[in-house]
Amino acid sequence: MTPQQSRLLVSSVAHGTLLLLLLAGAGAGAASPPLVGVSPHDEAYFAPQVIACRDGSGSFPKSRLNDGYCDCADGTDEPGTSACPEGKFYCTNIGDDPRLLFSSLVNDNICDCCDGSDEYESGVHCPNTCKNIHATAEVDNGVSELSVAHLDGTNIITSKHTLDIEDLIQKLRGLRMAAVIELGLVVGIFVFCFARRNTRTRRRQHILKR
Repeated sequence: MTPQQSRLLVSSVAHGTLLLLLLAGAGAGAASPPLVGVSPHDEAYFAPQVIACRDGSGSFPKSRLNDGYCDCADGTDEPGTSACPEGKFYCTNIGDDPRLLFSSLVNDNICDCCDGSDEYESGVHCPNTCKNIHATAEVDNGVSELSVAHLDGTNIITSKHTLDIEDLIQKLRGLRMAAVIELGLVVGIFVFCFARRNTRTRRRQHILKR
């Protein structure tokens, strides 16, 4: 290989490397920041490279979305951080109802979203406590069908229990009346014996006085 061919080869490699670096830099510059805390219905709003503040107070480049600095007074640019006091964080809560939080609750070491998405940078492990609405609905339907299927039997059992309770109440009332009657008889016998004894004592005293 001649010196001239070597120089041409080195130059070609240099140009190729420079082109790759430029493409990589352009790709990095065009990379979109993650849409943390944004509702799926609002993703199109954050698609442009320059995004307007919802309150009309200004605009900001997409690279400053969720960068930790408040550019819009209403917090449009910081849906996923706590930088803006008026910001709102969207909890996806897959399988459960979505929820909006105040941005001040984001990464505060407290799990506010049932899927734990509000603590994505705090280091706190949030267990997923979201309820599967569809599964819950299926379970509820199954329980309802089971309840309907056994409704007659349940009514019979309930009626039987009601009758048993009423019988027990009647028996208790009967026992109560019997106890009252027995107590009355005992008191009557005691009074009768006491009165008879007093009568005998008086008769003896009267005989002795004669």
